Amino acid sequence: MSTPAADGFRMPAEWTPHERTWMAWPGPNPTFEDPDDLRASRAAWAAVARAILRFEPVTVVCGPGQSADAQTVLGPGVDTVERELDDAWMRDIGPTFLSNGRELAAVDWTFNGWGAQHWARWEHDAKIAAYVSDLAGAKTYASKLVNEGGAIHVDGEGTVLLTETVQLGPERNPDWTREQVEAEIHAMLGTRKAIWLPRGLTGDYPPYGFGTLGHVDIVAAFARPGVVVAHHQPDPAHPDHEVTREVIGLLRSQTDARGRALEVVEVPAPTVLEADGHWADYSYINHYLCNRGVVLCGFDDPRDEVAAGIFRRLFPERTVTLVDARTIFSGGGGIHCITQQQPKI
Repeated sequence: MSTPAADGFRMPAEWTPHERTWMAWPGPNPTFEDPDDLRASRAAWAAVARAILRFEPVTVVCGPGQSADAQTVLGPGVDTVERELDDAWMRDIGPTFLSNGRELAAVDWTFNGWGAQHWARWEHDAKIAAYVSDLAGAKTYASKLVNEGGAIHVDGEGTVLLTETVQLGPERNPDWTREQVEAEIHAMLGTRKAIWLPRGLTGDYPPYGFGTLGHVDIVAAFARPGVVVAHHQPDPAHPDHEVTREVIGLLRSQTDARGRALEVVEVPAPTVLEADGHWADYSYINHYLCNRGVVLCGFDDPRDEVAAGIFRRLFPERTVTLVDARTIFSGGGGIHCITQQQPKI
């Protein structure tokens, strides 16, 4: 059986040009059980969609019969399509798009509700990647690896960031070795070197809300080849102080697929330590790069502008837009988690 890498495809870095952004519309489910939470979440998702629409087209997948109401909240210019959904995290349920420079392809990972967590539903979400890939006209490659888009981050030049508690966790791939996981990741993404983080942020694990068990895209992300932005919790009262110290130290000891020592840019966490009754995992790392723009999580926090300044220096050619992400984080993710880029061919 052929693989994307064997066929010449790879996952482009997020900063390369996009054809459009894909999102999913929040519907009634365990994540948004309370009607007020659902309304607030829809408003938050819509604010992100409108921020992205300034730079590139946006298509939102809605549950059956929800498009008209969604378009009212989203406003003009956002496209909608309808399909059965369980949740609204397009980064994780959608396809991971690939390119060979001339054609579009996509990986359809096996999805099991972030490790078959008790609150998750995934009967419909497990089919969304293939559906979106088909709408985009991409060639779809199905992978048996249980994985999500928020659990990987690439530099577009052969390097991928992973987390041991995700791809190697017993909740997802209990029978896979590290070597088998790496081989499948490289075959699907066209990468050749994996950098493993030991774990994610504290608030991303039970018993704290709707966690993913350690997604990398809230902890570290490539800003350009050889440069990684990393979450730094400066307050020793928060358990992530030690977590991020370990992660940053590990990243600084690594080289990428081309042998470059990684430059690590620390981005301090917001000042708030607790949210929704548990340790906050608010993070500016969970940003989204779109055409000529950076959509950055905001938390009505004094460090919002500190983070915005860091990203403006990293991406001087892009407009940095802060969007309040507190409602999104209360559902278990951030701006990167609800978006998925389709690269321009």
